[in-house]
Amino acid sequence: MVLVMAAVRSLFNYRYSIAVGRLLQLDIVPRLRAQVFDKLQRLDFRFFDANASGSIINRVTSDVQSLRSFVDGVLIQSVILLLSLGVYLVYMTGKNVTLTLACLATTPLLWIGTTLFSRWVQPAYAENRGLADNLVLALSEGVQGIHVVRGFGGEKHELARFSARNRALQEQQGRIFRRVSVFSPAISLMGQLNLVVLLFYGGWIVRRGDLSLGDLIVFAGLLQQFSGQITNLATVVNTFQQSLIGARRVFEVMDAPISVQSPAAAPMPALTGAVRFERVSFAYKAGLPVLRDVSLDVPAGVRVAILGETGAGKTSLLSLIPRFYDPSAGRVLLDGHDVRTLDLAGLRRQIGVVFQETFLFSDTVAGNIALGQPDASRDDIERAARVAKAHDFISALPSGYETRIGEGGHGLSGGQRQRLALARALLLEPRILLLDDPAAALDPGTEEELWEALDHAMQGRTTFVIAHRPSTLRRADRILVLDDGRIVQDGKHDTLLAEVGPYRRVLGWGEAS
Repeated sequence: MVLVMAAVRSLFNYRYSIAVGRLLQLDIVPRLRAQVFDKLQRLDFRFFDANASGSIINRVTSDVQSLRSFVDGVLIQSVILLLSLGVYLVYMTGKNVTLTLACLATTPLLWIGTTLFSRWVQPAYAENRGLADNLVLALSEGVQGIHVVRGFGGEKHELARFSARNRALQEQQGRIFRRVSVFSPAISLMGQLNLVVLLFYGGWIVRRGDLSLGDLIVFAGLLQQFSGQITNLATVVNTFQQSLIGARRVFEVMDAPISVQSPAAAPMPALTGAVRFERVSFAYKAGLPVLRDVSLDVPAGVRVAILGETGAGKTSLLSLIPRFYDPSAGRVLLDGHDVRTLDLAGLRRQIGVVFQETFLFSDTVAGNIALGQPDASRDDIERAARVAKAHDFISALPSGYETRIGEGGHGLSGGQRQRLALARALLLEPRILLLDDPAAALDPGTEEELWEALDHAMQGRTTFVIAHRPSTLRRADRILVLDDGRIVQDGKHDTLLAEVGPYRRVLGWGEAS
């Protein structure tokens, strides 16, 4: 019977491991990880402004994995623990009720000890996740910025920074380990108090003749199993506190509000490209306005250049058109429609954006261009590349449009990356084109090549371009000069150049003669 029971126990343990592994590793954890990533794709930019990339990466990887510990080490083990304690308790009371109550008299001590430990260790686990975020961030920055690090001979500094964060995490984990090392033996000691009660009180009952020696031995065996389950309580509580912090961080993402959305959006009309700002104000943080009472009316097809010193609100102004953010006050209208009433996805498909810092994915050239329209045909992709003046250099690549680009566009020049970004925007056939100083980091020769492509791309489209170079500003039909979140000048290059004002100052040309 011992061998049979051992075989049955092993079989059930095997089935349990398979079931739990399939439930968690193949179902719950991957599904939750996908849901968290999906939520990240829809969250407002404010969430990413407030959370470092290391923290976000850690939540999708390590913190989601902590749910496995919560389900397996807390929920399932708690059910097993309660069922086992219930079975042992029924058998123990069947032998002797008063002896059972006497042996359970130490239970309040377990409750007090567990409560104190939870209050003690929970902040430590929260601090641990923060330190882990800092370590992941240091690793991410060290890898992504390796060219800058080596270019400035900063290897030792980066190693010292990573080592300091790694050491801080290690030391903090050591403090948690010491706390857990105190808690587990303490719970075990409290469990052994039951045995002391059993020997004194149970022995007295046996001497009095109210309980046989055989029943006392059976009761002692049951109590030993009961105490063993109580000792497991320490592991469950520790796992609960550890996984609770991770689960809380995951559900902070899942429960984060999405303010930029259009739940009852009207069908997206085809735009002509007329843009209007009605007394728009905007702030990333309450009380710190970036744009102040901006009013602007741009007809379809007009090229608008935006000039201003750092922090004037140029990028913020552009970010309100595709609803990367919503204004704090006022309205942004496209063709007379408040952008907040339009379908968000449909709105952004009619707006092409080229950022100052081009981001390319580890994918083929064609895959990068077709990011916003994955089902685009090869003819459409090539047509967009030709307009962006990118077809010739793409054709010269080893596998043409099927050439895989390294992370961040490694292996391509700055001008080539920008032209791919322009082709990506033009593939959508947008009516509005937003260019955030796309030629800022380019040399004059490459800048001229890019502007040849841009001049062709801007034809017939409403275009907003942030620019600081006179060669770019001269191409604009209209120039807006921003200062402290307000439009302080509005006109063409020659007109503004003749005036005494911020335009000349920002360009560094002094006062008008």
